[in-house]
Amino acid sequence: MGIDNSVSAEKFCKNFKVEISRLTEDDMEFDMIGIDASIANAFRRILIAELPTMAIEKVLMVDNTSVIADEVLLHRLGLIPLDADPRHFEYMSENDVPNERNTIVYKLHVSCKKGSPWLTVKSGDLEWLPEGSRLPLASPAQSRDKQKTYTSFSRSQNDILEKPLGVKFKDITIARLGPGQAIELEVHAVKGMGKVHAKWSPVATAWYRMFPEVVFRKEIKGDNAEKLVKKCPVNVFDIEDLGNGEKRAVVARPRACTLCRECVMGPSREQVELRRVRDHFIFTIESTGGLPPEALFTEAVRILEEKCERVISELS
Repeated sequence: MGIDNSVSAEKFCKNFKVEISRLTEDDMEFDMIGIDASIANAFRRILIAELPTMAIEKVLMVDNTSVIADEVLLHRLGLIPLDADPRHFEYMSENDVPNERNTIVYKLHVSCKKGSPWLTVKSGDLEWLPEGSRLPLASPAQSRDKQKTYTSFSRSQNDILEKPLGVKFKDITIARLGPGQAIELEVHAVKGMGKVHAKWSPVATAWYRMFPEVVFRKEIKGDNAEKLVKKCPVNVFDIEDLGNGEKRAVVARPRACTLCRECVMGPSREQVELRRVRDHFIFTIESTGGLPPEALFTEAVRILEEKCERVISELS
């Protein structure tokens, strides 16, 4: 009897399940059962490239006498994960003016005094400015006219946000300053998506694998069972006592299988078969910190739903 590869809404509603096996603040692992590989891959691509997040886009440099070039310093700043919920902010277009709804402003002002040891500048040194700029910063054209402007907000972001903003990890090294060196700058973080630049990707990684299935073609007993158990590097197999001194190998932890194929090497190759379950995927999401992983998956489902609605609308 062949495998049923037909697709129908009734079959999907009957078989689809999501089972969470691990959930922490930074990552989650869950099973998606009853879907096609194309759907699993759609979620992966949306998570990486189409979920918005906040990241540093513009840097207004006042002073940088460190050994790190401006371009390298700016690149490092852009990749720092921000502890800011993108759902509270709007996208900023070219003609928009920075305000409390589309821009987050941070200041970095550190210096190493002469005669002091080297100073490590970390991401925790970034200071959130809820009311916009405090430094008089100017564009090149304005500098020629000796005019200075401020990026001030009409009202403080404290009034519209649930919690203070900052960086997700405070121990990321940005630079090291020698005696007499200093960095003074202001950065503007805006909303964007990973398909524009990787700094806006909300996940460190999002990946999936088919659920492994280990099948015995015939029972493996005695010494052969002991050898099979010792051969597996991830302890997929275990020993079952049958009584009267007899033992046999059983598949105790199929989820741990990495398909390294050690079990099908040597004398056991005719007794063990490795397969993959076609409609069962083990999905892993590692968040960079802007949103918890379960919220990222919920947002990915919402985006895929909007895409489907748009297609249906165009067809009708």
